[in-house]
Amino acid sequence: MFFVYRSHYEGPLSKLVRRLPDDSVLAWFQRNWRDPDPDTVVERELGVDVYGLATIFDAAAKHDLPVPTSTDELRAALHEHLYVEGGDDYIRLDDHSLRVRTDDDEVELAYYFFDDTAVAESPDRLAYLLHEDWPLPATAGTATEFTPSVPVARAGEPGTDDTSTYAVIMTFYDGESLAITTPWEFPGVALGNLPAHLRAVEPDPDWDPELQVLRALTEPGDTTVGPALDRCNRWPGFNLDGDPWPGPPRDAPLTDGRDPGLSKLHVADHVAQLAMHIDDTFGHQQWYLFDSTWAAAHPDLARSLLRYAGHWDPLG
Repeated sequence: MFFVYRSHYEGPLSKLVRRLPDDSVLAWFQRNWRDPDPDTVVERELGVDVYGLATIFDAAAKHDLPVPTSTDELRAALHEHLYVEGGDDYIRLDDHSLRVRTDDDEVELAYYFFDDTAVAESPDRLAYLLHEDWPLPATAGTATEFTPSVPVARAGEPGTDDTSTYAVIMTFYDGESLAITTPWEFPGVALGNLPAHLRAVEPDPDWDPELQVLRALTEPGDTTVGPALDRCNRWPGFNLDGDPWPGPPRDAPLTDGRDPGLSKLHVADHVAQLAMHIDDTFGHQQWYLFDSTWAAAHPDLARSLLRYAGHWDPLG
């Protein structure tokens, strides 16, 4: 079974993934229900103090709640005693998974338990969420056919390539920070041809500011998106609470402890990845650019990444 904490505090991918020995979500809660130290059981079990999760074990100890014997009993206990910032729909439990959304008054957070059945049944929804390491694999083959499973915004008229490039840019500037991004598609543009395409087209006013900055920082002679992404990494408009476009002068100071040297940038022929350091508290924000050649080689990873951008609940 897997546990995932989708949290801006957790590393370059803004998530933490743990494997658990239990066969089901119910079994994990049953095993820990009577823990003698309910205030620390979550951190001992999962390696992180998951915001609000310990409240169910505190309530179990305080009110001598019976150990749940079914998914329905666990659901009832969670809805009554688990602390979340939000309504009942922010706690979603079925026989194979638990998905919870909350916030800590600074940013939005989510956490998940998935048993092996849930993972096996929904790889196209869960592969990215369960991916543990930076960077994503960069291998690609010769196939180019790929169809997203979620809506994407079209960034202009089609190019002439037999592949398309997708942009997933997961930035935030305030407390509304979880699953707020619509992916973009540059139809008919391979990733390797994206710099030339960006220089040649007029940006649509509906483009997200991040795409506006990427285009503005793409220079003649750039043969990959790597140099422009490196310039984006140093762009002061991406400071927290910043206004990225048209943004401040290029030589404006970086604020709040933002350090481009702590960012991670990985560029390959068909996928480019940037984990941009924002500050020491909120960590990194992720940018992904990949074309359908990469997506055809990693269809579950690509589809789940596109879904992750705009959906907090991958099974919802």
